[in-house]
Amino acid sequence: MSALVLGPLGTIGHYILTPLYYAVSGVMLAWHWLFSQIGLDPEGGASWGLSIIGLTLVIRAALIPLFVRQIKASRNMQLIQPKVKELQKKYGHDRERLAQETMKLYKDSGTNPFASCLPILMQMPIFFALFRMVDQAAKKGTAHGFLTETQAKEFGKAELFGKLPLAASFTDSQGILAVQIVAAILVLAMTATTFTTQRQLMSKNMPPDALTGQYAQQQKMLLYVLPVVFAVGGIAFPIGVLFYWTTSNLWTMGQQFWVIRNNPAPGTEAAKAKEERDRKKAEAHGLPAAEGAVATVTEVEPEDKRPAQRQQPKRQTKAQRQKGGTGRPPGGTQRSQNQKRNGNQQ
Repeated sequence: MSALVLGPLGTIGHYILTPLYYAVSGVMLAWHWLFSQIGLDPEGGASWGLSIIGLTLVIRAALIPLFVRQIKASRNMQLIQPKVKELQKKYGHDRERLAQETMKLYKDSGTNPFASCLPILMQMPIFFALFRMVDQAAKKGTAHGFLTETQAKEFGKAELFGKLPLAASFTDSQGILAVQIVAAILVLAMTATTFTTQRQLMSKNMPPDALTGQYAQQQKMLLYVLPVVFAVGGIAFPIGVLFYWTTSNLWTMGQQFWVIRNNPAPGTEAAKAKEERDRKKAEAHGLPAAEGAVATVTEVEPEDKRPAQRQQPKRQTKAQRQKGGTGRPPGGTQRSQNQKRNGNQQ
């Protein structure tokens, strides 16, 4: 029906969301069966709420390859910023040429500026599929994907602690104050994790050269725009959907923290911190500095060169060089020469 109302856009959306309904509902039902087997009420909000969290973990695990591409793209964008600035100085008067040269630089360096958006772009259709499943199951008892009508009704009416409907939202709290409180907490958590994740990237894993210029301005804009978008839109999300997005943000924050800590971009604060940790770890295990941290290797090299300089031959006087380096004093050499002249005169 919605496809007929919306026309071509509705038809496209229907064909995109239909397979996602089956994927999302299949994963959720698998988790729901598991939680039911360990003793949770199949009709309760706990089993369905935990199923949504389980769905989130499965999706984020499947998106790890895209996250790796995102990290590589972000790192490449940071490293080529000095070259981008040079192009801007050189072709700032010719925007068309600047765009051509910038795209050529991206191509030559294997950088895709859109790769950093892949994880969130891939999640949006899944997010909308879950949103419609929760919304229509609650309002109409409509089943999507592998959900039966009975399961759809259970899902739509499921309540946490017997008081908080998963389908309720801050703007549609069904007259329950606790719903608004929980929804507000989840929206704040979703907003805070989004801000912290972006802030963590800029403060610890971006070299100084990348903190200025157009790319840095875009990152700073996202730092404040994305949390506001989530905060404004989040008040209309059902509690079940807020569970999904908050869990996803926590996953992103933890995953990025691990990457920044263990594989930081060169020349960043995170890279310096890792070198310091490696040095201390090497000292604790009694390892040589060369095996512990790269920073200590550069400090040892000048000390290895100084002894070689002290072993150079001693400088000799002109008289010593004339006598083959015998080391006799110049005065003795002059007396022997005078004695030879006197003997010849006699």
